[in-house]
Amino acid sequence: MLDGKWIREHQEQVQQVAEDKGIELSVPELLHWDDQRRALLQEVERIRQERNRLTPQIEVQIREQGPDADAALKEEVKQLNRRLSGLEKELEEAGREYRRLMLLVPSPVSPDTPKGLSDLDNVVVKQIGEPPAFGFAPRDHVALGEQHRMIDIPRGVKTAGARNYYLSGTGVLLHRAVQQLAVDLLAAKGFTLLEVPLMVRSEALVNTGFFPLGVDQTYRMAEDDRWLVGTAEVPLVSYYDHEIVDVTHPVRLAAASLCFRSEVGSAGRDVHGLYRVHQFSKVEQVVLCENNPELSEQLFQEITQNAEELLQLLELPYRVMAVCTGDMSQKTYKQYDIETWMPSRGAYGETHSSSQLLDFQARRSNIRYKDQNGKLQYCYTLNNTMVASPRILIPLLENHQEEDGSIRIPHALRKYMNGLERLTSLNPEG
Repeated sequence: MLDGKWIREHQEQVQQVAEDKGIELSVPELLHWDDQRRALLQEVERIRQERNRLTPQIEVQIREQGPDADAALKEEVKQLNRRLSGLEKELEEAGREYRRLMLLVPSPVSPDTPKGLSDLDNVVVKQIGEPPAFGFAPRDHVALGEQHRMIDIPRGVKTAGARNYYLSGTGVLLHRAVQQLAVDLLAAKGFTLLEVPLMVRSEALVNTGFFPLGVDQTYRMAEDDRWLVGTAEVPLVSYYDHEIVDVTHPVRLAAASLCFRSEVGSAGRDVHGLYRVHQFSKVEQVVLCENNPELSEQLFQEITQNAEELLQLLELPYRVMAVCTGDMSQKTYKQYDIETWMPSRGAYGETHSSSQLLDFQARRSNIRYKDQNGKLQYCYTLNNTMVASPRILIPLLENHQEEDGSIRIPHALRKYMNGLERLTSLNPEG
């Protein structure tokens, strides 16, 4: 959460960024409630001091004069208490409105973030590899999955409703293989691996910037303040909630976890196959560092490169996109999406995302470090989707298919696939 002083000094910028990100926020209204809150707080403190000055005088008179102490003095204190009670209620309301609006304030965006309204305005940073040129009519991942008995969407829908699925046989092996490859890559790069809670309190989602604007995307456990996370970013950042962290060297955390999203607002979008589902698995990178913009940019490029390395090992063509203002979330300062070529779509589809958040999450979560002078500062945080499955299975199956319906296994995955080099429709394990 940006502090009120910064917002007051950058009113027009904050209002413009909110509009660019599609956030309904009135900065003048926010500042009005801030002024109200400050004025009421001063008046409350003044009345408390006055009451505290008079109370000892009454106590002395009661000891000296008994019940006949100065009635006028006691009445004055009663009036102060009544006035104080009313002001405290007004202060509570002003504070509540101020906090509500502050939770809508967006992070500023980087100077090199492209302006735009949607993902159509994102800008290509680079493109690696070429889409395959098939000499036959390629199958989509659903047809391939059914042919190899790896994917069963009808039974998923029967059991759990729309946007659900079963994986079986080699589908499960591939699903787990890409995750384990990602985990092994991050472990080799010095990331600390965590097994994380998948159900968190609402406070964790507020502090990491997913609430209040993402409430409708999140599944709540009935009659309990527990929510299913849509990314391990939430529990990874919350690991250091309200702590002072040693970031002499950047803290690198990673987790492989199940994730859940309601996908409200996506009706009719990407309904075919495994692209947009309610339950999936992700390997997530989270980094905490000093509040140094140059260091943050360096780490941003690093975590993006980690995901690129994975895609190169999977032998998949992809491109890196600079995400525009209108396609960014509230908490994001700078974002790259990685899109992988999906033959069935005849286009690139998002498979990874990297974000710089500056101190947005750390302010809300009160995660700090001591600088060289011993002064407490808020950390910067960054995150990246190292891999998300089953979405990654779409390009993995479709790009590596052959005319006879067999699917080639990239070299990097074979050790996780019991040495399999190729999946054939006649494979009894398929």
